[in-house]
Amino acid sequence: MDGDSHRVTRARSGRPEADAPAVPTGRTAPPLTGGEVDVGYGAITDVNFTPGGDGTGGSGHAGGHGRGRGTGRPGLGLTRTLIWILAAAVPLTFLGVFFAYPVASLIGRGFVTDGILDLGGFGEVFARPRTWRIVRLTLTQAILGTTGAVLLGIPGAYVLYRCTFPGQRLVRAVVTIPFVLPTVVVGVAFRTLLADSGPLGFLGLDGTFTAIILALVFFNYAVVVRTVGGMWERLDPRTEQAARALGASPARAFLTVTLPALTPAIASAASVVFLFCATAFGVVLVLGGIQFGTIETEIWIQTTQFLDLRAAAVLSMMQLVVVAGSLALFARTRARRERALRLQPAHPASRARNSGQPGFKGRKFGPWRAGADLLPAAVTAAVVGVLVLLPLGTLLIRSLRTPSGWGLGNYVALGTTGGDNALTVTVWEAAANSLRIAVDATVLAVVMGVLVALVLSRRPRHPAARQAIGWMDSLVMLPLGVSAVTVGFGFLITLDAPPLDLRSSPVLIPIAQAIVAMPLVVRTVLPVLRAIDPRLREAATVLGASPARVLAAVELPFLIRSMGLAIGFAFAVSLGEFGATAFLSRPDRPTLPVVIFRLIGQPGAENYGMALAASVVLALLTAGVMGLAERLRGERAGEF
Repeated sequence: MDGDSHRVTRARSGRPEADAPAVPTGRTAPPLTGGEVDVGYGAITDVNFTPGGDGTGGSGHAGGHGRGRGTGRPGLGLTRTLIWILAAAVPLTFLGVFFAYPVASLIGRGFVTDGILDLGGFGEVFARPRTWRIVRLTLTQAILGTTGAVLLGIPGAYVLYRCTFPGQRLVRAVVTIPFVLPTVVVGVAFRTLLADSGPLGFLGLDGTFTAIILALVFFNYAVVVRTVGGMWERLDPRTEQAARALGASPARAFLTVTLPALTPAIASAASVVFLFCATAFGVVLVLGGIQFGTIETEIWIQTTQFLDLRAAAVLSMMQLVVVAGSLALFARTRARRERALRLQPAHPASRARNSGQPGFKGRKFGPWRAGADLLPAAVTAAVVGVLVLLPLGTLLIRSLRTPSGWGLGNYVALGTTGGDNALTVTVWEAAANSLRIAVDATVLAVVMGVLVALVLSRRPRHPAARQAIGWMDSLVMLPLGVSAVTVGFGFLITLDAPPLDLRSSPVLIPIAQAIVAMPLVVRTVLPVLRAIDPRLREAATVLGASPARVLAAVELPFLIRSMGLAIGFAFAVSLGEFGATAFLSRPDRPTLPVVIFRLIGQPGAENYGMALAASVVLALLTAGVMGLAERLRGERAGEF
């Protein structure tokens, strides 16, 4: 064999293939038969290694005299193991110091009296009928909110990611705005929408449990659309086309071919939505009050109004049980159904048609193909119009109403500190502060999240290693399910003394926001990394690539595809984060969501109008961030 080509031996049906075709260096070889990822091998084979070897290395030539750098080198496996241990240790240490330690400290104070462990709070709290009513409402709210978001989000994922139409990227950005709005603002928008004088006041839903569910679906719709849509966009449609060619109806082809392939993405989205619904705070407080209290709102009441840390600690433990149970359930669902999917680059319809590529993702609306696209398009149009745009439109219209009539007076007032100096800074100064903090939080969240995603995407053979990855997968999701009140107070009571005295440090809020955003980065990147055919990594290793070279040549191209959306989500979520930031922000350096909450709580029409105008500004910032993320995403990006 000459120095410009190497033979790759593959196992097929349990036997080595002796006469595998040569793979020229730097060129694209045909995809593996039955492979799950439709990519070329050019980047993998373009590695520097000595073509001779003694046969001990995986890339060594059996008859040569050099030594290859394949998997046969004893030190290489140990080095690779140490690298992955370090990659897991960095984010786990970060979560341990800035999440587990503060939360455990706050909960511990509720169970320790005068240095003695006292678990009597469990019996006291469990004996209250109100406790079980709150648990029941929390679970009901989470289940209904998750079900509604998934059922409405799947048609939206198809329309926004499998079809093409003018303004598609704009619609994608619009449906993301609710997800990153402060929950208090979402509650106010729905109360305005459902009030007797609002556009939907005739439904009589103001102050009802149904209003809370609608707001939760509004808030989490984008999670399902983007998570499922990102995977759907990259599914090879030829499998479904084969089912159709064999006589399956569109519905049967979807149920038997497409839906099972989308199950990992649906389960991943549902797990995130369930956590958000179970831990909703501002939406429940504004729309339902104590009448429809949840574990989250009860923790806040016990902590801030009654200073009962024992009851708050018991409720926090109950919330952790609910969160851990949901994570375990959805992890088992993903583990059972998740597999390497056959993916292909997502090309625009025009390019796919010009190139003659089969199964391009873009299907233009009209003429309607036997009504196959009509139902999902109608459902998506109704959801976007009524559930997304109408509340946002109501918010915009109300922001233009001033005590003296209609105009931009509320926006002009954003340059002031509000009526009776309700604020210590102007809204524009708070917006600038939010942008600076969001940049810092995004960098931290992306670095930690990518490390976690790379570790979780491994497929180790040892059962203990697989179990460890499963536990890590659940642990990194915990920040989404722990009360923001618990996290905020935990920061205040633990990070107030050397060597971690961060009370006056500008990094405190970015760290808190990064903890919230990091699981979202993981869920954006992980499905794409897990869909990579492991034989691509094995082929690169056989050809002598080092672990770093395998990462750069095989995984980095896939990782880049999802980085645009990961950065966009992290930045947008940091902009709208309210729970922990409300407890940590200094009066002279508030963020925009904190300022909005303060304005809503102040008397006077001027302050309320400023709050609505500031909410519109935050929504526009979010839309701009997500629109830019869509452009950075390019044509091949992965999805949350």
